[in-house]
Amino acid sequence: MENLLHVEGIVAGYGDGPAILDGAGIDIQPGKVHCIIGPNGAGKSTLLKAICGMLDIRQGDVVFKGESLKGLRPDQILRKGICFVPQERALFPKMSVRENLRMGGFILEDPKLLESRIDGILDRFPILRERADQMAGTMSGGQQQTLAMARTLIIKPDIVMLDEPSLGLAPKIVLEMFEIMRMMSDEGVTVLLVEQNAQIGLKQSHWGVVLDLGRTLIEGPAEEVLADPRIQELYLGGKRAA
Repeated sequence: MENLLHVEGIVAGYGDGPAILDGAGIDIQPGKVHCIIGPNGAGKSTLLKAICGMLDIRQGDVVFKGESLKGLRPDQILRKGICFVPQERALFPKMSVRENLRMGGFILEDPKLLESRIDGILDRFPILRERADQMAGTMSGGQQQTLAMARTLIIKPDIVMLDEPSLGLAPKIVLEMFEIMRMMSDEGVTVLLVEQNAQIGLKQSHWGVVLDLGRTLIEGPAEEVLADPRIQELYLGGKRAA
């Protein structure tokens, strides 16, 4: 299967500081859920930011549908079909759910198309329709994460990147977040996420990637990555849960 996104030899960091990524690479397959794990400081979030144009790439390249994204602004990369949901979700807390969804489609020039897309999202996520007029900042963490993920679908992206979507959420809500990711995948949207919980992240994904010290340590089918003795020892306490 041809890769939708190819990241090769990325070197990147913040400002004039040292490189956080030191040759990291990843291949993203269309319609799959990909999970990036690794220790703190490995460069997981930095990799997502480099892909979406928030950080300058010092060396290496990001190729999307055969075209280099290097040097493009975040808004240009968004228009090409890559959405990024940061750790803090980046919602507008004093705006309603519907208004937040409208902001998610700011690149759409046809107002009727935008409203149609919003209504479609509200139909697919009943909790959001129930709370369409509620201020986003007053919702629960799980509801806010649902809104952040649903908002990406307004522009019908090719890839949705999520930075630790389970952070601070109860286990039941975390599983609901992964159900949404699977729904995205089933509809042809490719998902790339950074996940703090290596076990649940890999169990719920198709493809696994392990970063360490800014480089790709392991990449392959999630089940195989989860079973790798090195991963068991480093990240999962030395044994695999049933």
